[in-house]
Amino acid sequence: MGHPAILTVDDDPSVSRAIARDLRRKYGEQYRIVRASSAAEALDALKELKLRGGRVAVMLADYRMPQMNGIEFLEQGMDLFPNARRALLTAYADTDAAIQAINLVDVDHYLLKPWDPPEEKLYPVLDALLDAWQATGDREIEDIRVVGHRWSEPSYQIRDFLARNLVPYRWLAADEPEGRRLLEAADAGPESIPLVVTADGRALSRPTTAEVAEAAGLPTTPGRDFYDLVIVGGGPAGLGAAVYGASEGLKTLLVEREAMGGQAGQSSRIENYLGFPDGISGVQLTDRARRQATKFEAEVLNTREVTGLRLDGSARTLTFADGGEISAHAIVLATGVAYRPLPADGIARLTGSGVYYGSASTEGPACAGADVYIVGGANSAGQAALFFARYAKKVTLLVRGDSLEASMSYYLIQQLANTPNIEVRTNCEVLGAHGDGHLQAITICENKGTLETTVECGALFIFIGAEPRTDWLGTTVARDEKGFVYTGPDLIANGSRPKGWDRDRDPFYLECSVPGIFAAGDVRANSVKRVASAVGEGAMAVTLVHRYLEAQ
Repeated sequence: MGHPAILTVDDDPSVSRAIARDLRRKYGEQYRIVRASSAAEALDALKELKLRGGRVAVMLADYRMPQMNGIEFLEQGMDLFPNARRALLTAYADTDAAIQAINLVDVDHYLLKPWDPPEEKLYPVLDALLDAWQATGDREIEDIRVVGHRWSEPSYQIRDFLARNLVPYRWLAADEPEGRRLLEAADAGPESIPLVVTADGRALSRPTTAEVAEAAGLPTTPGRDFYDLVIVGGGPAGLGAAVYGASEGLKTLLVEREAMGGQAGQSSRIENYLGFPDGISGVQLTDRARRQATKFEAEVLNTREVTGLRLDGSARTLTFADGGEISAHAIVLATGVAYRPLPADGIARLTGSGVYYGSASTEGPACAGADVYIVGGANSAGQAALFFARYAKKVTLLVRGDSLEASMSYYLIQQLANTPNIEVRTNCEVLGAHGDGHLQAITICENKGTLETTVECGALFIFIGAEPRTDWLGTTVARDEKGFVYTGPDLIANGSRPKGWDRDRDPFYLECSVPGIFAAGDVRANSVKRVASAVGEGAMAVTLVHRYLEAQ
């Protein structure tokens, strides 16, 4: 198919020539540089590339153009080449407008004009965009096909698993012609749904996520029996620990039961993370962190559930649900938290069939024209509201408290207020969910119980509370009454070290009640529930692991 293309569009001829010149100088041998002087001309070029089977790695668009601005062009360009990376070219005066637009559209970056010298202001950004594109590839025909029902919880779980693990796939409804043809070819009946067909033609009937992971080529088996450091949990804290552990020479293994990124990985856009002034999606941040960890030769295991912890002398041994074991000198617990179940009638029955916990970004297009309700008042709920507002007719945020100010960042509150199809309703709770086979309506209690209403609802997304996933620790590690892990100073009571502590020192700041076991991120008692602090604690935990190992 020839070299992949880097497309640039700017209506100013001098700027257009300058950026094309700089791009050819650095990337001309590996990429085809396509220059356009208007959005319409650029779209024609993209259509021609599509027809000829070409690939587009990056699209650069001027923010201010007549007839169609850069944001509008990139939205249409995404329909033709959804895997291409996207950036805006903008003047300093338009920076705020560009950032606001980026918050609502999946654009990767913006570049200020002029970008001299390009070695400092242009090429590093392009290098990062090209690296990201090369890592995800540009497969228009996905290797994996999933046949299922729109309102089936098992079908949703497989789609969500693949999406969160950045595995390209094609979704086929079982009641549509192409889906029926694939079921017939696999000699599969209704009892086989969801059906997963791999690139080599294998048909998996109602597979587990572990089977899907193996079919997708995700690593599920460790390369050794013993490590310097094993990290449990692949959220920001776990990924941070993996990057720093592996980069500092520790034989490092990261174990994740579901999908890398944790709750942060489901965020449609994180805007207050240091170093990303135009924001970054949870998927993008997770992908970059995972690639960074594997670059330093950290091993990553997917779909492996840790069910126990055992002390074997100086070794710490983790047991898996499938009976396997892995041992290490030190352990970092970074299992994060799970959303608390909503105790309302009908919720459990309809979960996965219109009721979802977390952002469930795979459901965005299916919400087109629907009334969507979101339960929660923290940042994750606000980010989800902005994401689904792109698709839904209306998004209603149901908040139990009197206002958002105590639980949500100011910038998100402002964005919600400025989005016309988002409504925030306070002092509200969901009492029930109703529907035959899938969610159709919910009952809402308002004004502190004085008013109940039942409204049509196309989808309900729940973001309430946080429960740590720590039951598997039993009594081995000290936890508070809610299950959060005590560490460092919280383990010292009346000047006394924790029961069973066998070291002539106090526990390190992130160390648990057992020497050599550390906790980082949301799973830790009294932690700050922010992505930046979780990453920082993951890095700090590795420093403390070194101190622990030096004293062994």
